Amino acid sequence: MTRFASLRGLSRDVWIVATARFINVLGSGLVYPFATLYFYLEVGIPFTLVGVGLFANSVGLAVGTLVGGLLADRYGRRPVMVTSMALGAPALAGYALVTTALEFTLVAAVAGLVMGLFTPASQAMIADLTTDDARERAYAVLKVASNAGFGIGFVLGGVIYGITQTGVFVANGLTSAVVAVVLFVALSPSPAAADLADEGTRLESPRETIHTWARAVTHPTILALALLNVGFAIMYAQMNSTIPVHAETTFDLTSEQLGTLFVLNPLVIVVFQLPVVARIARWRRTRGLVLSAIFWTLSFVAVFASYGAPWAIGVGLIGAFLVLRTFGEILHAPLITALASDVGPVRSRGSQLSVLEVAKRLGFGIGPVLGGLFFDYGIDHLLWPLLIGGCCLLGLGVFALERRVTPAQNGALSST
Repeated sequence: MTRFASLRGLSRDVWIVATARFINVLGSGLVYPFATLYFYLEVGIPFTLVGVGLFANSVGLAVGTLVGGLLADRYGRRPVMVTSMALGAPALAGYALVTTALEFTLVAAVAGLVMGLFTPASQAMIADLTTDDARERAYAVLKVASNAGFGIGFVLGGVIYGITQTGVFVANGLTSAVVAVVLFVALSPSPAAADLADEGTRLESPRETIHTWARAVTHPTILALALLNVGFAIMYAQMNSTIPVHAETTFDLTSEQLGTLFVLNPLVIVVFQLPVVARIARWRRTRGLVLSAIFWTLSFVAVFASYGAPWAIGVGLIGAFLVLRTFGEILHAPLITALASDVGPVRSRGSQLSVLEVAKRLGFGIGPVLGGLFFDYGIDHLLWPLLIGGCCLLGLGVFALERRVTPAQNGALSST
């Protein structure tokens, strides 16, 4: 009970943001398994053009994230969050009206742009609402809310899709509208709102605004964290790209068996995210990130060991990969976000966190391409030693970064 008692110290607004995240991600979960299926098989858009639309969505998301960070620092976190969700409602529901590849690409780009505004503003809001010793716990709450929402969204999406295929897109837009209302009615302005407003009045021209933004996003420590985040995201991406292919081709798992196995990821997060973060509350954030890299290393060792293993042992090793990499995820996500939120001044927090998010998206794009090359050329067994070496480099990179950050930025409440 002690670990849950610590959560009672989080403010009401943290829980409102977490609730908003839950509803928002639940909407994403409604469409995630079905979007490609619907537009390829039902609408008849060629698979390549579906891929072009998804790429446009990723570009829009990256641009929106950078713009969202800038706007959150200039005009405040809450207005940007509400605006993102309000604009997202018609944009996401617009997928239901798509009949051509061009329409799909345009809707995907716009949806990515407006939804991208939300993440840096919400992350900056959480940092504004918390002190250093509570920040990791608050980000951990967001992580649990995201995974719970995504999992429930999968289930509800299957029910809705079975009744009306376009209904999942309308429902996704509706969740965005609900979030906009919840945030507008219930969320208080950021504690930093007054300072941000004062700062905004001192910026006399758009050129000065851009100059301040550029200085924030090119801060050496932020760029170092972004580079590390690209690496971690490449590791993340293997779960949804190469691991399913390896499990199916090597152990002949059915989609039902694979889906059941992959439930381990959200299950471990929901059960262990908060206790683990509470346990390392007095650690330096960089030490937690090194431990994350160790878990990622062990997860790929498990996959490499599955080659040539009997079926039961091999499937067990894939399960071990999912558990180990999830513990790496549990440590990585809140710690690197909390560290980045303390690198610069409050007025640059949104912009700097947006760089971290874009770096993650870049890694998510690189990961499947990297893994696909090894599988296409029939040398997939060599991928895992490469990833193991990459994880070791991430750990060394975090140790090097530790020398660049102050104890206050590193969240060290003790000498651990």
